Amino acid sequence: MALQCGIVGLPNVGKSTLFNCLSNAKAQAANFPFCTIEPNVGVITVPDERLNKLAEFIKPQRIVPTTVEIVDIAGLVKGASKGEGLGNKFLANIRETDAILHVLRCFDDENVTHVDGSVNPVRDKEIIDAELLLKDLETVDSRIAKVQKQAQTGGDKNAKLAYGVLVQIKEALEQGKAARTVAFESKDEQKFAKELFLLTSKPVLYVCNVDEASAVSGNKYVEMVREATKDENADILVLAVKIESEIAEFETYEERQMFLNEIGLEESGVGRLIRSAYKLLNLDTYFTAGVQEVRAWTFLRGSKAPQCAGVIHTDFEKGFIRAEVIKYEDFIAYGSEAACKEAGKMSVEGKEYVAQDGDIMHFRFNV
Repeated sequence: MALQCGIVGLPNVGKSTLFNCLSNAKAQAANFPFCTIEPNVGVITVPDERLNKLAEFIKPQRIVPTTVEIVDIAGLVKGASKGEGLGNKFLANIRETDAILHVLRCFDDENVTHVDGSVNPVRDKEIIDAELLLKDLETVDSRIAKVQKQAQTGGDKNAKLAYGVLVQIKEALEQGKAARTVAFESKDEQKFAKELFLLTSKPVLYVCNVDEASAVSGNKYVEMVREATKDENADILVLAVKIESEIAEFETYEERQMFLNEIGLEESGVGRLIRSAYKLLNLDTYFTAGVQEVRAWTFLRGSKAPQCAGVIHTDFEKGFIRAEVIKYEDFIAYGSEAACKEAGKMSVEGKEYVAQDGDIMHFRFNV
């Protein structure tokens, strides 16, 4: 399962520069609004040192990391939900993403104009939040119009369920609350709500774009964002996007690390951002390891072995028999699958086994 994140924010906050250094796809980054005319989609590999460690022991023909898709859209402005700026149609480009990366400008620079004339990340956040809410309200109103009569006069259970869910979401949106704040009890309600693909139902990671001097400890603007989001249960990531774009230009890992160490950072923002996105979506990684390939796979935390097998192929889940599991730490300690098996460090697990982050799994199935 490829994780897909959509980047939103006002013009000139660093969205396209962040996209560039994440994906190495060169979206046009310029000092004027709306330079991203078409949505940019970049695919980045997820950095995971465990893959490289496994490869050192196994010497596979290839190493296959898991990936994240990043969707960058034009900068939104007030009125975007109604078509202002390049607005409305771009919101549709992030409708099916898993999470939203909301980039906020948290730096002063007189050479980079601000669409509203001054730096105020909380105001900027509220503008984007309002546009996403209004777009969702438009979607919900449209769906209510289609099912209301059927739900109230007919015996259609599905229509009644849909109407009930839509009304609850509409009430929240009209109060200025995101769709994700509405809790549904039944799985059918949860499923219907998810399939609406509402923008405010998605988890949000706020990316505070700071100057180099604030890359380690943040600044007053970051503190403003922390205060404004303290009740949202949302994560905040402090990132010096301009510095990240410079780091992305280095050819080797050693050069990048040297640069990071000089400015007081242990790792690049790319790794931190991806880890934050995984945490946001309750995702973990398991591995398959053999001489042909060592590969990482993403799964939803709490998934059982058959569901993890299904990430590789639906047939693996349908015909699941068992999973042979080695813990990553045991593999590194003993050096091979054979040595782990001999030491009793390989377990045979059935359909109820809950996969753990870092598991090395081999599935037995029959279709």
